[in-house]
Amino acid sequence: ASGSGTTKGVDADVADAVTEENLDEAVAFAKAFAEKANCVVAITGAIDLVSDGKSCYVIRNGRPEMGKITGTGCQLSGITANPEHTLEAAAAAVCVMGLAGEIGFSRMQDGDGNSTYRNRIIDAIYNMDAKTLEEGAKYELR
Repeated sequence: ASGSGTTKGVDADVADAVTEENLDEAVAFAKAFAEKANCVVAITGAIDLVSDGKSCYVIRNGRPEMGKITGTGCQLSGITANPEHTLEAAAAAVCVMGLAGEIGFSRMQDGDGNSTYRNRIIDAIYNMDAKTLEEGAKYELR
């Protein structure tokens, strides 16, 4: 967004990752870019950020193994939209995806691989309900 990152292709470089050490700076960046672009911005990784320019959800759901499978970003895009509550819908979708990654990973068995993990994530999204999301979502609003 600012031309200063080290991203190569569609995935962010590890140097651009949101960490506890750069969290305040990353939240400020997400808010500024969302305000400038007049949209809701979602930055996903080990720590996810979702901002509308005024507020920013800091979300800590997910598993590192999610970065080793393909399709999680596309799945997230498919569950994100709600034209009446854009910020909340995007934040909820990011929580759903991360929580599904946690649930899917908890159901892995010896011999399971990336394909099984991806399918377990899809199953966890399919079976997600409000109670599971409410109990499992790990977020703060800044």
